[in-house]
Amino acid sequence: MDVHGRDLRYFVAVAEESHFTRAAERLYVSQPALSKQIRMLERQLGAELFVRDRQGVRLTPAGSALLPHARRVLDAWDTAAEEVERAVREQRETLVVGMSTSPGRSGLLPSVRSRLSELRDVANVRLRQVPWDDPTAGLADGACDVAFVWLPLPAAERYRWLVVASEPRLVALPESHPLAAREEVDFAELLDEPFLALPESAGPLRDFWLALDAREGRPPRIGAEISSTEETYEALVDGRGVVLVATGNAPLITLGGVVTRPVRGITPSRLALAWRADDRGPLVRDYVRACERATGGVMGA
Repeated sequence: MDVHGRDLRYFVAVAEESHFTRAAERLYVSQPALSKQIRMLERQLGAELFVRDRQGVRLTPAGSALLPHARRVLDAWDTAAEEVERAVREQRETLVVGMSTSPGRSGLLPSVRSRLSELRDVANVRLRQVPWDDPTAGLADGACDVAFVWLPLPAAERYRWLVVASEPRLVALPESHPLAAREEVDFAELLDEPFLALPESAGPLRDFWLALDAREGRPPRIGAEISSTEETYEALVDGRGVVLVATGNAPLITLGGVVTRPVRGITPSRLALAWRADDRGPLVRDYVRACERATGGVMGA
């Protein structure tokens, strides 16, 4: 037997008012409609809930038995509805920030959070680490609202971005490598080296970190594919290849046995805060504005 919550609310109102007309006014329904619903509830339960006479309305023993349970059910439902509303509200006020590597860089995240607090009183920011096989760091599948990404992005027309850092690309190599003794390396000297590459799903970002634009058509040698900082470090120590890294990420892999050197002949890398072009949510807008104030970034796309 399924009883509608509305019927229980009607029943409780009549029981508390001891009068159908007053209960109908309290519920903003017509008295005939209220009486009809109570009769339907009684038929469902197989018992009369009220005694109706000239003095008004009073509960039957069955109605008295039902009343405390009906109140508890309605209280529980009201609490559940409040919790759902709170969850929805928090979801609207929660911003998921994606990243494939920590954007550290002189306290960038705390600085952005501080500026965000100047723009709005409530903002729940949740950080999400995304594997390197997704160059959009969770934007493409909607897992993240904004993301710190390396340019270029695949399907760039789908996104807008704010460049927050431009950094030279270094080459990371085992400290036993012949070029490790040099203070600076020309990219032409790396053309025949095996390179560590991002997964093919990274698209144009894989090409960028292989510096295809500086190879003059010569295809790169791939020593191994990498999808995390840990894999990169292990592959370097094992001598499976060299890899280009942004200056700000060099400390993540120079943990012992690995060194980085400046490279001549290649363009710098660009770290950006990106978001979907069709996302005009106020929290996204405020986070972008906070990031712009914190970094003096340059808007793109």
